[in-house]
Amino acid sequence: MGLADKAKHAAQDIAGKAKEAVGNVTGDDDLRNEGKADQAKSSLKQAGENIKDAFKD
Repeated sequence: MGLADKAKHAAQDIAGKAKEAVGNVTGDDDLRNEGKADQAKSSLKQAGENIKDAFKD
């Protein structure tokens, strides 16, 4: 996985955590769920990149 991809996925994960935290503080369930979804997307992308990397070797 390229460094740029890793940074992009990490940024998406951090943004998701921030959205979730703001949603928790404000009681906004939609924002909290959106943050969790962003984190899940980031995890899936990272897993896909890890699989690609495993087959390159």
